Amino acid sequence: MGTRIARSLWASVFAGSLALAGAAGAQTVPKAKGIESADYEWNGMHVEKIDALELVGDAENGKVAYQACSACHLPSGSGQPDGSFPQLAGQHETVLIKQIADIRAGRRDTPVMHPFSMKLIDAQQIADVAAYLQALPIPPGNGKGPGNDLATGKQLYQRDCVRCHGKQGEGSEVKFHPVLAGQHYEYLLRQIRDIDAGRRRNAHPQMVKVLQGYTDEKLQAVVDYMSRLEWPVRAGKDRGR
Repeated sequence: MGTRIARSLWASVFAGSLALAGAAGAQTVPKAKGIESADYEWNGMHVEKIDALELVGDAENGKVAYQACSACHLPSGSGQPDGSFPQLAGQHETVLIKQIADIRAGRRDTPVMHPFSMKLIDAQQIADVAAYLQALPIPPGNGKGPGNDLATGKQLYQRDCVRCHGKQGEGSEVKFHPVLAGQHYEYLLRQIRDIDAGRRRNAHPQMVKVLQGYTDEKLQAVVDYMSRLEWPVRAGKDRGR
């Protein structure tokens, strides 16, 4: 598989995703700000997403297909330090495939990205681009927060975030938890505010639940801490395991 996950493991991931999506619809979603349960879907396994996850991604072909994305995300995949475009290099294939497929299907609202995502002709190109980006090293020099309250940010991260995103922000390929290490502060802050406000319809239900107890000051503090995470393991099939 392009995601480097054994087929038996993929079957368990698929089943777990359906269970989490069902739990979200039944419990968490009605409490989320501005989201009706009918509009929410964390990780629904639709045809294109399933196809891309099961395909073997070709990084060389992905490099060519990525050229349409590089004007915004840069050839290095580093995005922009001001957070206008996220850092993509080193992100898990599963996460990239999920987000691209969700944007293409309208399950994640990203007007700027949508027309570019539609330039990918099929599930194979989605898998190829994801394979290419995962293989890129995470660039140094990402946009950091102001550093005003890192102690609070660290406490919140360790309490609420580390179980999914890991101590170093490494996330989990198997569980579709994104890499946070090397991501830009302003991008992370915008996304976490969107999740809190109900504007990100494909957010993990556990994040929706956790953020209900956060003030905006706490959001800024924990994201500031996230923006300083470093993950030394940059490549190889054991990432995020």
